[in-house]
Amino acid sequence: MKPVRWGILSTARIGTQKVIPGMQKSAALEVAAIASRSLATAQAAATKLGIARAYGSYAELLADPTIEAIYNPLPNHLHVPMTLAAAQAGKHVLCEKPMSLTAAELDVLRPYASRVHIREGFMVRFHPQWIETRELVRRGAIGELRFMHVPFSYFNDDPANIRNRADIGGGALYDIGCYAIVAGRWFFEGNPRRVVATMERDPSFNTDRNTTGLLEFDRGRQLTFSVSTQAAPHQRIELVGTRGRIEIQIPFNAPQNAPCHYAIDDTGTLDGSGMRRVTLPAADQYRLQAEAFSSAVRTQAPDASGLDDACWNMRVIDALFASEKSGRLEPP
Repeated sequence: MKPVRWGILSTARIGTQKVIPGMQKSAALEVAAIASRSLATAQAAATKLGIARAYGSYAELLADPTIEAIYNPLPNHLHVPMTLAAAQAGKHVLCEKPMSLTAAELDVLRPYASRVHIREGFMVRFHPQWIETRELVRRGAIGELRFMHVPFSYFNDDPANIRNRADIGGGALYDIGCYAIVAGRWFFEGNPRRVVATMERDPSFNTDRNTTGLLEFDRGRQLTFSVSTQAAPHQRIELVGTRGRIEIQIPFNAPQNAPCHYAIDDTGTLDGSGMRRVTLPAADQYRLQAEAFSSAVRTQAPDASGLDDACWNMRVIDALFASEKSGRLEPP
């Protein structure tokens, strides 16, 4: 397969530190160009990462006829405008999460979903630990999955950090709560019927710094999650079934160059003595995501499935914010 030529919109840290290094491990694609609002910044990143071309504006990158696919890690409020600009330029787009600030914003991308591939960048769904543990659930290794719990937190009180700016999509729910939502949809293999949330907002930033949500799926199955931008670093996925449970130890920021682990307990002990630890070889979820997208570019006709998936994530986020205001269960 001829390598897909990628362009990177911005020198955001998630791109330069995680995504691009992962992509560069693959022979299925080439990171051919990077753009910034500053040519000097783009050139510095290109030199450091070994990227052939640097552009001093996003428009120049989108006008490059040799670039086939765009990775968009810009701040949340620019995800839709720049994804739209890329799609209008005939480029396939892998956009960082969350793809928008509301589900309605995604409507402008609908006319392009049959022309180019448009997908939201949840790399976790390509990691072997997510794939293997879902297969265990499917096979009934813990009986019937009844409920999930997802805690996810980090500490960041920097006023200049984009995650602490409410006007451009900062806050815990947008930044990391979206991963909990995707986890629920992944393991329950469906979409929630009703959701409810409680949020505590930073008095200076007005972002939700602590959010807890409950998502109700069919057959009474439930996901609860708690996310925070101002708490000790922690993340887990716990899957509890009728005959056992599974715990994924680093479900979201899995190491790119080291083994990862999950544990399964099918004995029902309360003291954890029945836990069996499983080690998986090192896997780079960013590489796997980019390879899957590149394969789709070469082998699949574009359709609206990626946009539909992103829309469901945003419908749930919309409903959780609505629940904060109403104090009631809300339908996505």
